[in-house]
Amino acid sequence: MVGGAVRTRRLPRAERERQMMDAAVRVFGRRGYRGASMDEVAELAGVSKPLVYLYLKSKEDLFTACIRREAKALSDAVRAGVADASLPADRQLWAGLHAFFRHTAEHPDGWAVLHVQARTHGEPFAAEVAAMREELVALVTHLIAVGARAAHRDPDLPEREVAGLAEALVGAAESMAAWANATEGVSARQAAATLMNFAWAGLGNLTTGRPWTPPPP
Repeated sequence: MVGGAVRTRRLPRAERERQMMDAAVRVFGRRGYRGASMDEVAELAGVSKPLVYLYLKSKEDLFTACIRREAKALSDAVRAGVADASLPADRQLWAGLHAFFRHTAEHPDGWAVLHVQARTHGEPFAAEVAAMREELVALVTHLIAVGARAAHRDPDLPEREVAGLAEALVGAAESMAAWANATEGVSARQAAATLMNFAWAGLGNLTTGRPWTPPPP
């Protein structure tokens, strides 16, 4: 102790930034962009507010950095879940959904930042989330298309034929993740199984040429 002040251990810049980002995600996820304060982020991270500004410039820059970090982490988790290309399409989709729900359950503040906060504060925040969502939709589109091509024995079946299904499935997963995080006792495995039971029966029929058709007008 020097001059009555406690000397704190100096941390590498990357570790210090991670601490501040962790704190910021927690504050933004629970209080929203407008309700969050840099003072609270600094206090939670155990640093001074000037240091937060030194590393991350402004509240807007900090929020954008949080969105990008959480979006990348979620995308990486889903991609890791479907990494085994030797599995059939339904098993890959199951693995991807399970990874999605496991990640959103383990990182509820990060999911709140992506699913609620970023979308409700306009550009450029919403655009960051839209880019992540497009990536997930493209991944799911590919998985469904692989299953449809195998079932129809048509390797040239265009992905646009199933793109709408992928949009619907990703939207359902987003809604179910919000519900699962707010409902006590719902595990990631249960959420993924529920969505597979809801979606794959229909997708399976479609890929094998037995789609449901509406009655004539």
